[in-house]
Amino acid sequence: MKTLSLMYLLIVFLPLLGSSVAGFFGRFLGSEGTAIITTTCVSFSSIFSFLAFYEVAPGASACYLRIAPWISSEMFDASWGFFGDREDPHSPRFMCYLSIPTFFMPMLVTGDNSLQLFLGWEGVGLASYLLIHFWFTRLQADKAATKAMPVNRVGDFGLAPGISGRFTLFQTVDFSTIFARAFAPRNSWISRNMRLNAITLICILLLIGAVGKSAQIGSHTWSPDAMEGPTPVSASIHAATMVTAGVFMIARCSPLFEYPPTALIVITSAGAMTSFLAATTGILQNDLKRVIAYSTCSQLGYMIFACGISNYSVSVFHLMNHAFFKALLFLSAGSVIHAMSDEQDMRKMGGLASSFPLTYAMMLMGSLSLIGFPFPTGFYSKDVILELAYTKYTISGNFAFWLGSVSVLFTSYYSFRFIFLTFLVPTNSFGRDRLRCHDAPIPMAIPSILLALGSLFVGYLAKSTPSPLVGVRTPTSEQKREEERGPGCHSTYLFLGESKWGSVLPCDLSLPFLVSASDVWFLFLSFSETPARATRRTLVLSKNTKIFLKRELELCLIH
Repeated sequence: MKTLSLMYLLIVFLPLLGSSVAGFFGRFLGSEGTAIITTTCVSFSSIFSFLAFYEVAPGASACYLRIAPWISSEMFDASWGFFGDREDPHSPRFMCYLSIPTFFMPMLVTGDNSLQLFLGWEGVGLASYLLIHFWFTRLQADKAATKAMPVNRVGDFGLAPGISGRFTLFQTVDFSTIFARAFAPRNSWISRNMRLNAITLICILLLIGAVGKSAQIGSHTWSPDAMEGPTPVSASIHAATMVTAGVFMIARCSPLFEYPPTALIVITSAGAMTSFLAATTGILQNDLKRVIAYSTCSQLGYMIFACGISNYSVSVFHLMNHAFFKALLFLSAGSVIHAMSDEQDMRKMGGLASSFPLTYAMMLMGSLSLIGFPFPTGFYSKDVILELAYTKYTISGNFAFWLGSVSVLFTSYYSFRFIFLTFLVPTNSFGRDRLRCHDAPIPMAIPSILLALGSLFVGYLAKSTPSPLVGVRTPTSEQKREEERGPGCHSTYLFLGESKWGSVLPCDLSLPFLVSASDVWFLFLSFSETPARATRRTLVLSKNTKIFLKRELELCLIH
């Protein structure tokens, strides 16, 4: 037992040790010495997380403690290749900053009380600011970091009063005690003149915190701007840490969210609108990393509205799957950007499949998992979220299902669009630039290969495990704990086998990728157009449309 307790502490504090050594002694150790120490600490943290939780049911906290150190260790391995060619004198500071969220995220997820959760919450916010602001001499990086900090503070203005409200109502910050007492004051009102349920208000405040941290609608703009940092930073923020903290917080407080139906409706609506808004915005982006960033916002919307339909385990399952293929996409994009001398505009690329065969294969695997193509990892969680929303048989569930289904179409479109523009269309760059291009170096290729294996097989292996994480056509772990919550909560069992559409929905929802692929092929390949020509044709069409509408408006005013 003492060995196991020590292992739990090492999982959390080894990254802090590496960060402290890199921060205080990085100048004396040099770039290589700092990289060795920080990578070793995070790697051992990842190994201990698997050993300590080998026989533990993969709930939300245990799932995070397995995934976050593993993804972070892959980011550290990729950072060796990223900074190896640059010879950046500030790489010790980068390794110090990159270890900070690897410490604060386990602290957030292991907390059994609200204060520890809030400490980890603020820690990952601070780490995101430091990482985005790493290249502080760049104006855009400075602006992006300056935007990220106040936007996240808006979320904190919701989380802090929510924690204070829980303490006022239950006289404790311990999660287990709060959940045990949640049934008693569910009908209490904050004022005789204001008929607002106290638990409903607390849940709405907690949701505001999740909206700010997880880049939901209204505060999503900081997430794409976070792409101004180095590529390993983008992968770390969007895959395993930072933006997923809001999803975890809602899943962790799920027994409390189950009492007020109004809060669940708001959560479902916010997540569905975010998934749709981010997907439609992604099809208009030309920056390679920004396209992937908007896909993160869209996938976070799926996780949030999965929580809103009372399927928290499915949300955590999709979060775990998303960590693999999103980290893979960012590392693959970083490999291309690194070889193209930091060029991120897809319109200046094209024809790179022959120069980047491994990166092209990795990007294709990650994209197929992102769009929910059968049968990579993303298929087993993304489609089951839509299936559960369809079988919810509520207005909010139908709203989330239809917006989520339309978002699948846009997700497929922009995924194939950046694949085609980057790798398949005729090149739009100078020949001498292409001659200098090469595939990812070995330190960056090995993490991509490991993440590709996770993007292909983790979903299938996890969905087949006899655990309370998730099982298709089985009640989720939260629904199994119905007796622990007491009467009055709103979750119900969802036996999907009773729906005649339940078994065919995944196949139906896999069709949009065919439509999107054919559209992209028609636009960019059938006429052998370069990205510049296709862009000019789009601009001319929009200009003619604007002139036509202006002329029609003038005629209407005259008559």
